[in-house]
Amino acid sequence: MVTSYEIAMAARNRLLDSLPQPLFEKLTPALKKVSLQLGDRLHDPGEIIYDLYFPLDCVLSITLMMSNGTTAETGLVGNREVLGVNAFMGGRETTQTTYIVQHAGDALKIDARVLLKEFDSNKDLRDVMLRYTQAFIAQISQTTACNSLHKLDQRLARWLLEVHDRVEADEIALTQEFIADMLGVRRAGVTQTAQALQDRRLIRYQRGHIHVLDRPGLEASACECFHTVKEEYDRLLGNHHKVLP
Repeated sequence: MVTSYEIAMAARNRLLDSLPQPLFEKLTPALKKVSLQLGDRLHDPGEIIYDLYFPLDCVLSITLMMSNGTTAETGLVGNREVLGVNAFMGGRETTQTTYIVQHAGDALKIDARVLLKEFDSNKDLRDVMLRYTQAFIAQISQTTACNSLHKLDQRLARWLLEVHDRVEADEIALTQEFIADMLGVRRAGVTQTAQALQDRRLIRYQRGHIHVLDRPGLEASACECFHTVKEEYDRLLGNHHKVLP
């Protein structure tokens, strides 16, 4: 089990930071720090959700696969979110979605039964998790509209900004094939669009690594969806940072 001190010294999860301090400390003994690798599958359609994951510096994707084998991302989970909300929202399994590690890193894992018990008995936890669920629904809704209405260059810039925020590092390990799957487009389209962003010196792409060179320029190239979702997260969850002994 991870100690309070180890959590304090590690990368942070903003959703956990939103919890009242006594509740956070109560949950700490049940949190286990785990390292997740690129491509790890944490959940497949129809499986029971036994654990929830609070990412620290990894990024997780919720994806859907169509009958023809094509895949698209429906939700992005990083250091301001938790993966597996079905476990405490009335259903412990999903019938359609896959949870996959998009960017390797660490997370805090907790037994779903522990969190569900606390969710049922603790109003503070319910309040935070319900606000988070509202924010996450806003992300999914905005992504759906974005994928339907905006051009690929805007969508790619927005998506890179979302990942950049959650990794909190300028270098991101992502292949063009993986990006294409997440955006639900052909790899050739990602290659062309990424090259255009590189030509404008907004990013540098080499051997499966993307380096963000010009964050303000990338924001200017993205659609409004990035700021819309960020503002909703900040409104509902704030940006708290705990100081532990």
